[in-house]
Amino acid sequence: MSLREPDLTDVLSARRIIDRYLRRTPLLNPGDLSELLGADVYVKCENLQPIGAFKVRGGLNLGYHLTPEERAGGLITASTGNHGQSIAYAARTFGVKATIYAPEGANPVKLASMQRLGAEVVLFGKDFDDSRTRAEEDAAAKKARFVSSGDEPLLIAGVGTATLEVLEEVPDLDYLFVPVGGGSGASGAAIAAKGINPKIKVIGVQSAGAPAVYESWKARRPVSLGRPQTFADGLATRVPFMLPLKIMNRLLDDMLLVSEDELREAVVMYVEHARLIAEGAGAAALAAAKKLAPTIKGKKVGLILSGGNLPIDLLRSILAG
Repeated sequence: MSLREPDLTDVLSARRIIDRYLRRTPLLNPGDLSELLGADVYVKCENLQPIGAFKVRGGLNLGYHLTPEERAGGLITASTGNHGQSIAYAARTFGVKATIYAPEGANPVKLASMQRLGAEVVLFGKDFDDSRTRAEEDAAAKKARFVSSGDEPLLIAGVGTATLEVLEEVPDLDYLFVPVGGGSGASGAAIAAKGINPKIKVIGVQSAGAPAVYESWKARRPVSLGRPQTFADGLATRVPFMLPLKIMNRLLDDMLLVSEDELREAVVMYVEHARLIAEGAGAAALAAAKKLAPTIKGKKVGLILSGGNLPIDLLRSILAG
């Protein structure tokens, strides 16, 4: 599959669309976190989006550009939750039918949100990649528009607008930490950051329990691994997407793995030191920044808090230690 890489122009175009439908999320500068990390820390609160996650940006950008034929045929996709919510939100906004395949045992908060937004939700398979395969087959059979959660230039450009907003407020940022699941968020962030200021170091963060994209990024080729072992469902992929991987290979300065304990600790840190709720993927950037605290000391550091859709029972368990 050959897809055109989006560039800064695409991100700027997406911003004009997204500004029509979404309010800008806050960029906070929590003193407690800055003191804790020894850096000037800025948190982009994408957990405050209507679906509780940054991916709504990409969904709206894609929905706006659907052809009449695609609108009539509807959208089919696969998701562990946040991408599915974004497609459901966009489908409702633009009056399009959406069917979303999700793995058995997917985040119940995200599943309920997709259904409230009017999407048909089909549970299939043990993980995201099982659901993705089935969704592609269904879309082909029904001649519907299949929406890849990674290999979609419009999604990547859309989510890149979060970083654009960060840099409009703090243009002299030194580091930007971004979670990596399929890689659309990190790709969009890197396109925006490097397009505006090539000196910014963009660091991707993946769970050590789901390191397929990390291993692919290191090897500079696709690496498929076994089933993910992480509570951070937004990071749980075992097969990389080709377009985000190509962009990350070119633009990311580094990628780190963080452990389940480090992710849990970062969830607690956000609650305790910034009064913010982060899901596992949303806490990944903070977990990596803490890991690199000696390196980022005294620097201006941006953290993409990508989502806050954490089931209450899991939050209680994490806070209880």
